[in-house]
Amino acid sequence: MWSADYPFVLQNLVLKDFRVRYRNMSLGVLWSLLNPFVMMGVLVFVFTSVFPERAIRAFPLFVLCGLVPFNFFTVAWSSGMVSVTDNGGLVKRVPLPRVLLPIASVFSNCIHMLIQFAILLGFVLLFGFGINRYWALLPVIWLCEIVFVVGLVLATAALDVFVRDLRYIVDSLIRVMFWIVPIFYGMESVPLRLRAVYELNPVAALTIALRRIVMEAAAPAPALMLKLAVTSLAMLAAGWFVFRRLQTRFYEQL
Repeated sequence: MWSADYPFVLQNLVLKDFRVRYRNMSLGVLWSLLNPFVMMGVLVFVFTSVFPERAIRAFPLFVLCGLVPFNFFTVAWSSGMVSVTDNGGLVKRVPLPRVLLPIASVFSNCIHMLIQFAILLGFVLLFGFGINRYWALLPVIWLCEIVFVVGLVLATAALDVFVRDLRYIVDSLIRVMFWIVPIFYGMESVPLRLRAVYELNPVAALTIALRRIVMEAAAPAPALMLKLAVTSLAMLAAGWFVFRRLQTRFYEQL
């Protein structure tokens, strides 16, 4: 039974996760900016100085449009997947919906994402791309990725309780995904027969839509938006189903 106190509990879980992550770090939340900007610098150097085969306008911004969604996806997935097992004592002692733990982990990473996204918009203006009416779609496409990640985290957090090797499998999948999300290359480099499959990946779809909005001042293709919405909702439904089916056995496994 859902209680009116649970939003308060969720809020405190999000703040706890955020504070604990940077508790003993001298730079604090600035570390949330370090990874995407270091990777941006490396990719810009490699593809403008080492392999300057194709000129892409505002390449640092182009890369950042891929890195910010990818970074949110990977960090939220990795941390959310272990949210139940890492809080085993809380699961056993406190009578609260276990589903709040993975959701709180994702929402905590949304704070980092908002910081990185604000910097990305600063780059948009720095490179001379102005604000346009299609910016109104930005919350919609980001909401789709958050929904997708919540569903993915719910499923893997439940499975991780029973299969502890899952975190290593996910780490390998994340490394593979870096190359199959168009972070440092455009969709024109992807064979035409594979583009429809690429767009089924919400991280790739968000990257494509984000570049379309901020760099081309145009609306993403309706088909792309439909795929982004459908795959995100399907993942949420699947994750919720898996979590609800397995959560009754958490106590005996933790």
